[in-house]
Amino acid sequence: MYPLLCALLMLARHWHARRGVAATLLWVIVPMVLPLGVQAASPLVLTPDRPQVDAWEAVTLKADPTYQLSVQDMLGQLRAFDTPAQRGGSIGVHKAAMWLHIPIIAPEAPRTPWVVNIGYSSLQAELYLARDGKVLQQARKKEGNQTQLSSRTPAMVLDLQPGQPYDLLIRVQATGPLILPITVSEMPVYLHQSLSEQLLQGLLNGLALCLLAYSLIQWVTQRDRMFAFYALVVLGSMGFSMQFFGIGPQYLWPDNPWMNRYSGPAAGLMALVGSFLFLGHMLADSTQKSRYARTMRAGAAITSAVCGALLLGWLSVPIAIAFMSLAGPLPSIISLPAAIARVRQKDPIGMTLLLAWIAFGVAAGVMVCLVQGWVPANFWTLHSFQFGATLDMLLFFRVLGLRAQAAKAQAQEAMRERDLMQSLANTDPLTGLSNRRGLQHALHTALAHCSPQRLVALYLMDLDGFKPVNDSHGHDVGDELLVAVGQRLQASVRQQTDLVARLGGDEFIIMACHLETPQQAEDLGRALLQAVDQPFCLGNLRLKVGLTIGYALAPLDSNDPQGLIRLADAAMYAGKQGGKRSIRRNTGTLALAP
Repeated sequence: MYPLLCALLMLARHWHARRGVAATLLWVIVPMVLPLGVQAASPLVLTPDRPQVDAWEAVTLKADPTYQLSVQDMLGQLRAFDTPAQRGGSIGVHKAAMWLHIPIIAPEAPRTPWVVNIGYSSLQAELYLARDGKVLQQARKKEGNQTQLSSRTPAMVLDLQPGQPYDLLIRVQATGPLILPITVSEMPVYLHQSLSEQLLQGLLNGLALCLLAYSLIQWVTQRDRMFAFYALVVLGSMGFSMQFFGIGPQYLWPDNPWMNRYSGPAAGLMALVGSFLFLGHMLADSTQKSRYARTMRAGAAITSAVCGALLLGWLSVPIAIAFMSLAGPLPSIISLPAAIARVRQKDPIGMTLLLAWIAFGVAAGVMVCLVQGWVPANFWTLHSFQFGATLDMLLFFRVLGLRAQAAKAQAQEAMRERDLMQSLANTDPLTGLSNRRGLQHALHTALAHCSPQRLVALYLMDLDGFKPVNDSHGHDVGDELLVAVGQRLQASVRQQTDLVARLGGDEFIIMACHLETPQQAEDLGRALLQAVDQPFCLGNLRLKVGLTIGYALAPLDSNDPQGLIRLADAAMYAGKQGGKRSIRRNTGTLALAP
């Protein structure tokens, strides 16, 4: 969208060449057939009660298709100047230099100097103040140079004598439309408006600069091309805006004809490249990648080649702008189906892009109407492009946020799935306790930090009397009993340091950490025996089972995970042989199972 409007503004005459020729003929022929008694408009009266006057109240026009007529030639043809068809401040596109005549008079001595100002910078202008056919003052703004006020737009301070009539002649030409909001103001009013305009441009371009800096920093830190593509869009839009509103020629590249000629088209092409890449990266998905994304990358590559050819001098500015006028709407047009598909999927990215295109389309429409002279040249219409471009950049920035939010949600979902898979791999599906795999992980970690003052106890236990319950009441009741046993064991250990696991069947294992003495480990084992001695109520059933526990201590008995388990298993087996419902420690004296 940015390059399209750039092309509209900078090469509108290439779209309306025939209309321009016809207009030129009208400017030349009509004055020739008018009666000699035709008079120019009434003088523009400058009085203190009107500190700012719209000069179009008294403007008449004459075309110079030869680009050769001087101010003296025009002073001799003042009666040949014609009344403009519209007085809104825009006369459209003309394939000729245009002369404007404004008769002015100040009946009273001015309180402060009067300043004539053309509030549009993308043109070449010469201003002349004459009286009785003699030029008294002149100022030229051509290719960035100005002989009087060093301002963003063509302006000249008028040295007026009270009661004396003057002729103000303005010669303008441009490669695009002639938008001419001409005012004559007292110096304080002119300075106030100039400062207000500078403040506005500083705020809008400062915002663009902040967005550019943010996107570049994110690109460097995150290595996400999406931010680099957005930076291209912002940089191109900001560069074109600086050229269009005269900030660049005034501050950044004064007296630089090459920049004045190429910065606008190059910035527009840069924004077009960024639009192709940004939208292609933002809207491409697995089903569109082979066609949509490749098309957008091809558009970016072709536009980059055109921009390079322009900067190297291999391509003329009119051809480059003609290319922008054709390719400018393509990123939006190609991306429209993908954006609509996102809207149907209730994806906020699609709706945000549609809003951005609508906002910029309205701004571009207003500017086209201004170019054609259908709307007056005022603050809102002159800045419609900049406001639309700023809103567009902010909505694109919102798209960045939505994309980052979606990426974060995907990452969180992937982490949840990973944690779930890891939990399933380490968890017993019946009881929800850790399984053998989970125990192995926890045991390796605990043994790495154990010491004689920080003992790790490993309790291997088997239910006494479980098989009769399972055979009498069925496997469902048996499973419920296993779950209840696991819950009771879990409630009997220290929650922060101990781990309860089920190895399978009716075998459980508990790892207790940070024990200070072997006696503390013995006491914990006996507490586990007592916890299971109480009957289990499962519906109408009261079931009683017991535990046989064998355990070993690390690092006193063993410092190897498998060795510790084998010691505990041998102790439990000895307890089973010795009468069940017991707890035994294996310090290495009990025989291990073969």
